[in-house]
Amino acid sequence: MVIAGYMASVFIGFSLGLIGGGGSILTVPVLVYLFEIDPVLATTYSLFIVSVTSAVGSVSYLRKRWVNVKAAIVFGIPSIAAIFLTRTYFLPLIPQEIFSITTFKVTKSILLMLLFAILMIVASYSMIRAERKESDRSTQQEPLRYTQLIIQGVFIGGVTGLVGAGGGFLIIPALVHLIKLPMKTAVGTSLVIISANSLLGFLFSLPHMSVQWTLLTGITFIAIIGILIGSYLSSKIEGKILKPAFGWFVLVMGIYILVKEIAL
Repeated sequence: MVIAGYMASVFIGFSLGLIGGGGSILTVPVLVYLFEIDPVLATTYSLFIVSVTSAVGSVSYLRKRWVNVKAAIVFGIPSIAAIFLTRTYFLPLIPQEIFSITTFKVTKSILLMLLFAILMIVASYSMIRAERKESDRSTQQEPLRYTQLIIQGVFIGGVTGLVGAGGGFLIIPALVHLIKLPMKTAVGTSLVIISANSLLGFLFSLPHMSVQWTLLTGITFIAIIGILIGSYLSSKIEGKILKPAFGWFVLVMGIYILVKEIAL
């Protein structure tokens, strides 16, 4: 299972490099089911892996000037505030046992995995449907809509803080729809936002847990290889071609996690 986990880690980075999102959707299930890490700890590990991987992947986009720095700042600051509040105050307030129905107990770990499965299903819909009408939309960049970007930033920061997902599948549609960023610029901007959000989310959680650094850095290194491959291919393959197929994969995984956690 550990070998399978390391192999799967390549796809964490690959999806981030190619389509700008989806990496964190894979990270938590890989950590929980293949490396057998507790879900709460897995959300923290996920933040580190996604932050470092996204930072490496964003370098090529920065060099090509496919990053809207102003949008990243407007989006990122409220996201970081929401992550801090969620990781520092809200997540510790969730009790270890939420409720029980006969012999079925909903623990904190099960709740996080159920929320993550729902998030995967929502993400899959976004990936499958997002590109269908893109060719009909104007690609001319619009002025920043500060209020809407801030609201989106707070929401995605809360999601990131709670389940350890970077939220690229939510950030990219927001950037494309709200300010009409070209897809490659939206992907690059998303990677910058994800790297900052996830790194700070990890640092906020670090004082409260013990980290297996050898395991964590090993997974991260392999994910970096994946994002370098994905970033290279992004200039040769349109992400919108692969995004729907990846969306269907995420949908199946989300349903699997729901069934597995409820069946237990």
